[in-house]
Amino acid sequence: MRVCFSRKGFDSTAGKVPSPIVDGVPIVLPIPFDDRSESTYGLLGLGDIVTKATKGQWSAESWCHEDPMFHEGRCAFGQRGIAQSHLHHRGMREGDVFLFFGLFAEENGKDSHHRIFGYLKIEEVVPLGSHPGEEKQPDGFPRRHPHTLGKWEPNNTLYIGRGGKAKRAHDSLRLSTKAGPVSRWRVPTWLREAELSYHSNPTRWFGDTELQTVGRGQEFVTDIGELRERHLWLDGVIDAINC
Repeated sequence: MRVCFSRKGFDSTAGKVPSPIVDGVPIVLPIPFDDRSESTYGLLGLGDIVTKATKGQWSAESWCHEDPMFHEGRCAFGQRGIAQSHLHHRGMREGDVFLFFGLFAEENGKDSHHRIFGYLKIEEVVPLGSHPGEEKQPDGFPRRHPHTLGKWEPNNTLYIGRGGKAKRAHDSLRLSTKAGPVSRWRVPTWLREAELSYHSNPTRWFGDTELQTVGRGQEFVTDIGELRERHLWLDGVIDAINC
């Protein structure tokens, strides 16, 4: 069984600011995107939040890339290009899990850190291709998924299954160490042995509990096999997201 740590939402490049934690709830802001989208920040109920977070650079009327898309316990996530090639080569398929993480901070901008904000347990993998039609839109979602709109790379792919977003900023979902920087993660003790893609350089690891993550990259995959300790960790993360 594979688990992918998947970077999504606002950061210092896309959006330029962290997503905010509002009244103890992590509010992930989808990246701005004025093409292949049926979603605005206002439509998602994020108009006031994005306006405040970006000091008016983006507003309720701004288009965004709603991906991953969550609705009533379901999730649809699209990927393409080099990132999708990596997922394919690492064998991500039905039964595997995406853990979505992003850059967050308190509303005052303090304590920027990476944290897990959602998950997707894959039930279906749908090759969309470069010119997906309306028939590729998954059932049960209120808007067209952006990866079913317009033109994409030939390996454009949609992952669909059970999923959800965190309802509170649980400490167990925080990845960055308290001392920082945001790219220094506290990790479960088994992860170094299991290996995480793009992180094979031993100088990135500090014992078995801390990892200096790579500067960029979207999808980091590990194989947790069938070992009970690793599955208990994953179950705990999903429980924290759902609670």
